[in-house]
Amino acid sequence: MASRLDALTASRFAHRARCLAAAFPRAFLGVAVLGVAAHAVAAVGTLWIGVAVLSGLPDRDAVRGLGEMPKATMFLDANDEHVFQIYDERRIEVPLDAVSPHLVSALIALEDQRFYDHDGIDLVRVFGAMLANLREGRRAQGASTLTQQLARQSLLSSQKTYTRKLQEVVLALRIEREYTKDQILGLYLNKVYFGAGLYGAEAAALGYFGKAARELTLSEAALLAGLVKAPTTYAPTTNPERAVARRDLVLTVMRDAGVIDDATRTDALDEPVALHDGLRRAAPIGPYFREQARLELIERFGRDRVYQGGLTVYTTLDPAMQKAAEAAVQQTLADLDRRGKTVRAAGAPVLQGALVAIDPRNGHVRAMVGGRSFADSNFNRAVHALRQPGSVFKPFVYAAALEAGYTPATIIDRLDEPIQLASGAWTPDDGRVDAVSMTMREAIKVSSNRAAVRMLQDLGVGHAVQTAADLGIGVMPAVPSLALGAGEVTLQAMTSAFGVFAAGGVRHAPVLIRRVEDAEGTVLYQAVDDSRQVVTPATAFQMASMLAGVIDGGTGWRVRQLGYRMPAGGKTGTTNDYHDAWFVGFTPRLVAGVWVGFDQPQPIMRNGYAGDVAVPMWTAFMKAATKGHRASWLTAPATLTNVEICRLSGLRADEGCRAVQSVRDDGSIEERSTVYWEHFVRGTAPVDTCDLHDRETFLRRLAGWFRQ
Repeated sequence: MASRLDALTASRFAHRARCLAAAFPRAFLGVAVLGVAAHAVAAVGTLWIGVAVLSGLPDRDAVRGLGEMPKATMFLDANDEHVFQIYDERRIEVPLDAVSPHLVSALIALEDQRFYDHDGIDLVRVFGAMLANLREGRRAQGASTLTQQLARQSLLSSQKTYTRKLQEVVLALRIEREYTKDQILGLYLNKVYFGAGLYGAEAAALGYFGKAARELTLSEAALLAGLVKAPTTYAPTTNPERAVARRDLVLTVMRDAGVIDDATRTDALDEPVALHDGLRRAAPIGPYFREQARLELIERFGRDRVYQGGLTVYTTLDPAMQKAAEAAVQQTLADLDRRGKTVRAAGAPVLQGALVAIDPRNGHVRAMVGGRSFADSNFNRAVHALRQPGSVFKPFVYAAALEAGYTPATIIDRLDEPIQLASGAWTPDDGRVDAVSMTMREAIKVSSNRAAVRMLQDLGVGHAVQTAADLGIGVMPAVPSLALGAGEVTLQAMTSAFGVFAAGGVRHAPVLIRRVEDAEGTVLYQAVDDSRQVVTPATAFQMASMLAGVIDGGTGWRVRQLGYRMPAGGKTGTTNDYHDAWFVGFTPRLVAGVWVGFDQPQPIMRNGYAGDVAVPMWTAFMKAATKGHRASWLTAPATLTNVEICRLSGLRADEGCRAVQSVRDDGSIEERSTVYWEHFVRGTAPVDTCDLHDRETFLRRLAGWFRQ
């Protein structure tokens, strides 16, 4: 039995052996296939990871261009002094040796103690971080070197993915091959973000402590180094307690690393944190000027280049004049608020003002105020607001008349007759002016509406429209009311046009930017003097002379009352219902225009004439702006000749014109002269002598009046 069992067992074993032998090649083949497949998957995975890491990775040129970081555009004033800047990243580049060694040591101790020993990747720190993270069950430590941080900040996105981390490693190795350690450290210190919009060590030192990066104390350097990890969390301006705790930790790390000893650490811990913003010591001047210059730059160069290209912009701004302009606008508006109760209920419109000052000799804009408050409204009313100019437009009508052959002594008559229009008869309101005739000089002095409209009718509207266009005002409506300021203009255009009278008839287009250079000093833009003769020198001088009369005894008389003594000319302008008040005036070296009104037209105040509303603003500015200027006036061109004229008849003066008798209100008689010297283009002076003031004839008439 036993033998039979043994035989059966042997037979079964043999059968199983044969079956196993038959199956072995198939099993071996399956294992082999699985092995090949695993290797293939691994290879494909590796290839996929490699493609994902290398795809879109910045090339060698990008690595070499690490030093090309966004730089602020600097604006210089008319004296080539820094006045303001614009930027995406507020950064001031400095070399490594201009940074305090304390800050360098603090950053290395805190962020990368083996910085000078590794090739971009600190493997010791990597394995240490891995163990710590496994032990904590979370990402408790990071292992990025300063080089990796530089790669991440400069060349990669902020996404936290394994692919980006591997890209960071690759780039760090490339950076280490391309730059020396000190170069890497210098790039890092100029690029790293310290919070509060401050990039780089120099901007951070100035922004937080008001000192250069080379002047930082150990305590200050430790505080800045502690900001790198989380600038917002540890910001000393908003979280002072956290900032101090972080600083103390940095000092401890520095001591443990052997960078400082315990006594030095203790001294630094005891140093109080004294913040001082050295970049924002005072509110920047000229916000409206800066904004207008910014818009012009962007239009020419594009936003990215303006905000990141480190341009140097040479402007025409005069800081002293700009401050005077801002003070004049603010003070005048405050005075008007008190006088006219122009401040309404909360949320109601507030009275606005604007001022532009230009050098008439070259068109350089010296000062610009576009409104009451740039913070409340950045709309520039000096450049972009279109308003009716009122009587400030009249000089262009008379300039057109002079160009057509009229003279300042031309008599404008029939002032009591209505103007015949297609819509019917029209007699412009002339206020308290009731004369039936007057010379052109007198008409502009007293701002007669009827005289201006009559002159426009006699001259032809087209001539005035063309003259206004030539002076840079723009296209105006060809209607009789043009003489009274129909149509709309900007303050800058009006001010520039008045500058023609101070510049011998030459118009210089307004200029805010003289020159633009790139970061290497290459000139990208140079302003061209876009000037041309738009009226004759004789017309310009005659107009300046007549406008001087406006200030010395006409509607602009308050200029003198308020204490401005320099020779000057100018013109007031008040629109219907006192919606707008203007004054534009000039000296040989400066032309300034002011405007006062509400954004949505409404009366400024009761009887809000420009002489009371706008003239004080202009005078306050000009008294400050021309302080120290030599008192001088324009030189008459050789084409003009002077002739004694009677201001009443417009004819050559007679002896009787020197002692014209008139009756005072109390019935007494006084004598006064009506003689003055007038400027005429040679050949246009009157040849006839005044027949109004024959002494005998006048006395007989006077006696006859008393007998009646």
